[in-house]
Amino acid sequence: MEDNTTVSQEMIKKSYRPRIIDSVVKDALNTFGGVYITGPKWCGKSWTGAYHSGSSLCILNKDVAEFARLSPNKALEGEAPRLIDEWQVVPKLWDYARGIIDSGHTRGRFIFTGSVSPPDESTIHTGTGRFIHLWMRTMSLFESGLSTGAVSMADLFSGDNIEPNDSAMDPMLAARFICRGGWPAGIEMSDSQAMNVSRAYIKSLLEMDYKKIDGRRRSPRTMELMLRSLSRNCSATVSKSLLARDISGKNTHAREETVDSYMDALKKTFVVDEQMAWGPELRTRVRVQGAPKVHLADPCIAASVLKADPERLVRDPNTEGLLFESLCYRDLCTYSLPLGGDVFHYRDDNNLEIDSIVELNNGRWGAFEVKLGTYDIEKAADNLKRLNKKVEMEASFLAILTASGHLAYTRDDGVHVIPLDCLGP
Repeated sequence: MEDNTTVSQEMIKKSYRPRIIDSVVKDALNTFGGVYITGPKWCGKSWTGAYHSGSSLCILNKDVAEFARLSPNKALEGEAPRLIDEWQVVPKLWDYARGIIDSGHTRGRFIFTGSVSPPDESTIHTGTGRFIHLWMRTMSLFESGLSTGAVSMADLFSGDNIEPNDSAMDPMLAARFICRGGWPAGIEMSDSQAMNVSRAYIKSLLEMDYKKIDGRRRSPRTMELMLRSLSRNCSATVSKSLLARDISGKNTHAREETVDSYMDALKKTFVVDEQMAWGPELRTRVRVQGAPKVHLADPCIAASVLKADPERLVRDPNTEGLLFESLCYRDLCTYSLPLGGDVFHYRDDNNLEIDSIVELNNGRWGAFEVKLGTYDIEKAADNLKRLNKKVEMEASFLAILTASGHLAYTRDDGVHVIPLDCLGP
């Protein structure tokens, strides 16, 4: 059975805009029996899955979902790779697909996509060794055509100085990039139209039936308050007690268990993205603090929840600075994906904080400080060098991401200064 709600392969091939994750998906299909692509709604998972597939089925269609429940093996039949879009609607498809992979169809058999994590008890087997899990984010500036990519993440890990490159970046342009967001649907739109996509996304979140995720009722109003609190505290570590205060009513006080419930729902729908703390081997005995920083799936969500357009945002440099850091985090996650990198933050009990650490599978690492303007460049460079002296393995690079300066270059001390619209994979 083929589902007409999934865009035809021919249309996908003609209109698909390449994504950085494409090379990772291709390699994964040559290695594993299945690829599982997760991420927030509207980030482009279905299009990417369809682009790499030979046949497809969208389970969001009620008739198709019923067919899949009654005949899971038939639903999985089709030219490989077989895309099962939003598979979590019929969770038992996972175990049937695992069985097919085990029976001899070893590599490149399935692509599963999902914007909601299924209940933990809904699958018998984790899929380890059969499926590889990839997290897809909204479009980076490079994917949207808003960054030249003149400074490559891969080249930074080579340890060489960067060639000077011009940039158009300034705080107003950064504010526009933040508010536009990285939704594929908004890529050809004006700023105001793209911002409407963000508003529609938030509306869809508040109208979502979260009870379907785990059977727990949740209030749209409390969810709205939760999003507002997370938006105000974007790019920061946030305590449960702070979130509980923010979602409490006049005469009621929310419990931390309530916070856990709403955070769990936002994580399972990939709206909340936690940047974990980095724990390297250190030369010193400082204690690394392990709380994660919280980001939303795209900084435009925070801007929209806070009702900030570019003009308003640029008048509030503190808020813009936090959202710009979140924009940098999103792009760093995307650019490091083909390298097998993860993005962490660092904070120790000597008050040294570094905004983002990219660590590769082989232990090599590079560090980024994020500065909206150029006034704190010296302090940022000093922080990066302090960290490098503390870590057993020397950094491959130290860099400052900026929204100002109009030039990417390497300082005399070896620290790179990179406007975000120059960075790429």
